[in-house]
Amino acid sequence: MQLTIDLTGRDVLVTGSEKAARQAVRRYQTAGANVYRLSAPAGMPGDGQLPERPFLVAIVDDGDAGWVPLVERCRDAGIPVAFEPAPGTEGHVTLVGGGPGALDLLTVGAVDALRDADVVFYDRLAPYQELADLTSAELVDVGKQPGLHKVTQRDIEKLMVEAALLGKNVVRLKGGDPYVFGRGGEEVAACVAAGLPVRVISGVTSAISVPAAAGIPVTHREVSHMFTVVSGHAPLTEKEHTHLAGLGGTIVVLMGIGTLPQLAAGLRRAGMNSEMPMAVVERGYRPGQRTTIADLGSIETAASSCSNPAVLVIGEVVRVAEANRNHAEASAELSRLAASLLEA
Repeated sequence: MQLTIDLTGRDVLVTGSEKAARQAVRRYQTAGANVYRLSAPAGMPGDGQLPERPFLVAIVDDGDAGWVPLVERCRDAGIPVAFEPAPGTEGHVTLVGGGPGALDLLTVGAVDALRDADVVFYDRLAPYQELADLTSAELVDVGKQPGLHKVTQRDIEKLMVEAALLGKNVVRLKGGDPYVFGRGGEEVAACVAAGLPVRVISGVTSAISVPAAAGIPVTHREVSHMFTVVSGHAPLTEKEHTHLAGLGGTIVVLMGIGTLPQLAAGLRRAGMNSEMPMAVVERGYRPGQRTTIADLGSIETAASSCSNPAVLVIGEVVRVAEANRNHAEASAELSRLAASLLEA
C-alpha cells in the first residue's frame, strides 16, 4: 500500500511472519513510525513488547486465519486496521524501464514494482533522485558512465541473481526501456540460467520521448513515415552509413556525442545532403536540457560543447519542430503587442 498519512512517532503494530511482513515493516519504519512486530496470533496475550494502544494495526496476509480475532478487537476498540499483501515466498527479478528520467513518465507497472521491491539496482539514467519516495527497498547504485563502470555488467547480473536466490524481490531499474540498448536480454538470460522467475516492465524509450521534449516528432505526415534507432556507443561501418543514408525517414542516435564526427562524415560520404537538418538534445527531461540545431555539414562545430546523455535526431522532422517553434514565438509576440496596445 501507499502511505498517505503522517506516521512520524506513531506506534504501528505489524502482524505476520518475519518473511511475509518484511516489506510492510520496512515501509512503516521508513515513514517514521515506531514499529512493533507480532509474528503469530498465539503471541497476542500478555506480550510485553506490544504497545498498549497502537495508532494503527497492519495485518499482513500471510495465509494465517488466526488474525481474525485481532481484527475484530481492533474494530471494537476503534483502532484503524490496514491490510497488507505479503510478498512472494520465492525471490524473483523484475527489469523495469524507468523512462528518460522524468518521474511522471514512469509507468504504473514500474511504480508498483518499485513499491514491492526488497532491493533496487539502479542506473544513473533512471529517475533515481525520487526513489526514496517510491520505495522503502535497499537502493544500490550500479550506474555506468562512458569509460567508467563502477560495477561491470557481469557483476550487476551476479548481484541480481544472488539477491533473488536469497528470496528477495529484486528490481533492476534502467533508464529508457530495458530492451532498447539496455542489455536487458543479457540480464534476463542470467536469471533464467539461475532458475529464477524474471519479468520485464517496458519503459518509455528516450529514442522517442527526448526528441518530443524538444518538440521534435520522429514521424510527421508527408515528411517522415519511418524512423531508425541507432546506438552511438561505437562508430558505424561504411556499409551501415550507406544503408542509413539511403533508407530515408528519421535517424535517432542514442548516446551519440562520442561518435558524432564519424557519423556525420560517414553519412555525407554515403550521399546524404550536407544541408540535412540535425538536432542534438542534451539531458532530456532533466535540469539543463538543451537543444542544438544545425545541418549535417556544420553539426560537428555547432555541437562541440555538447555532452552525453544526448539524443541525436537527423531528418526533415527537425525543420517541423523549428517551424512550430517559430510560429509559437510569433504568436506570443503578437499577443504581447496586442496586450500593449490595449493598455495604451
